[in-house]
Amino acid sequence: MHTGVLALPGDRFSDEIADFHPKSWLSKYRRNSLGYLTKMLLFYHGLGVALLLGGSAIVDASIPDHEEPSVERSLVPVLAAGPIEETIFFGIPFYIFGNAYSVLVTGAVWAAIHVLNTPTLEISSLSFGNLFFVIPSLFFSLRTWTSGKGWFAILTHSAWNGIFFGAGCVTGEFGCTGIGQNMEEMMFYILLSAGLTAATYVLYRKRESRERQRLAA
Repeated sequence: MHTGVLALPGDRFSDEIADFHPKSWLSKYRRNSLGYLTKMLLFYHGLGVALLLGGSAIVDASIPDHEEPSVERSLVPVLAAGPIEETIFFGIPFYIFGNAYSVLVTGAVWAAIHVLNTPTLEISSLSFGNLFFVIPSLFFSLRTWTSGKGWFAILTHSAWNGIFFGAGCVTGEFGCTGIGQNMEEMMFYILLSAGLTAATYVLYRKRESRERQRLAA
């Protein structure tokens, strides 16, 4: 489904320009090759960084005593957030309801939860920066799933979290623990990730089967 955003057919980057336009943000990508998906990833994450910087400046000016929280993180939950969050808030809703609008609702819940990544619910310690950054990522995940490339959203989500985790550990931005700190916790996240991914795949297969039957009727 395309939204009718105008772009010159002869323009080398006409697809990118059309997909960058906000009117396209609830539609499938015009192309879904690995290189094209990477461009979309960089575009939405770039918007996230810009929104993080601009939004944080406004919050700091509005709430003088605000300070972004520093929460200890562990490697396994950080990496497992990719398959867990992508399947619960994007993949499963899409394969159950079959439209972008339902995913927009669950994705908005996912984005809003990020402001609560804090040890206390005082307004001066809410994670507004985290929220600002993930808002564009909501549309990246939504469009990637509806374009039939949910696996790419999962992998890049975990990869980004891993990069952020490593950078935060090195700079001392937050406390972090590695693998093996809590074996039971590690197994819980691994099994949960595997279970949700398997459930999402089953839903995907059922949706594909229904679509084939519809086309054959």
